[in-house]
Amino acid sequence: MQQSPVVEVAGYRFASPPLLRQALTHRSHSADHNERLEFLGDAVLNCVIAAELYRLYPATAEGDLSRARASLVNGHNLCALANELGIGPRLLLGEGEIRSGGAQRPSMLANAVEAIIGAVYLDGGFGAAQSFTLQIFYDSLKNIDLRVAGKDAKTLLQELLQARHLPVPRYVVIATAGEAHEQSFKVECSVPEMNIKTQGDGASRRVAEQMAARHAYDLIAGA
Repeated sequence: MQQSPVVEVAGYRFASPPLLRQALTHRSHSADHNERLEFLGDAVLNCVIAAELYRLYPATAEGDLSRARASLVNGHNLCALANELGIGPRLLLGEGEIRSGGAQRPSMLANAVEAIIGAVYLDGGFGAAQSFTLQIFYDSLKNIDLRVAGKDAKTLLQELLQARHLPVPRYVVIATAGEAHEQSFKVECSVPEMNIKTQGDGASRRVAEQMAARHAYDLIAGA
């Protein structure tokens, strides 16, 4: 039996506890779920992060700011924030979602963070939502590198090699598995001039290439 959620998240105490409960409620649990709050929170989140990036980087072009914002508000980063905030165990889920591990599902955790931001907005107004968002994104904003933010791994690797006057990397599918409708791919990324070969796996060739490129980029950038 799941416990009712407490009325505080990351130091913000809700004047209206039902808003937090709704933000933590998946549609599998009840009709009073968090999807509308998620919609609202997504808009507030993008506005707050855009405004903060605009303030922090007055000389940065729009394209770079857009990529930086995308890298901060993407599902991967939101999921990481949810784990830091301990959101998973507090989610209210239906029995089927509990059995299937819904509390650890990245998309569900990311959606909950957006819903909580929406709930804070309704509970305390825009100023409260802004303060809350900037607090939980403090480390992400402090550590963001505008040179690489929002760029995919293949682009980063190609730019890194070009800066060193080296040819573009080579990608080869070295294995596939599974039926046609649910194949998995293993791709090798090679940079012969640096004697580097890395591998990546994924449900599509593109995903596998990105993973292999990320491994190669990390090797070269960290050398």
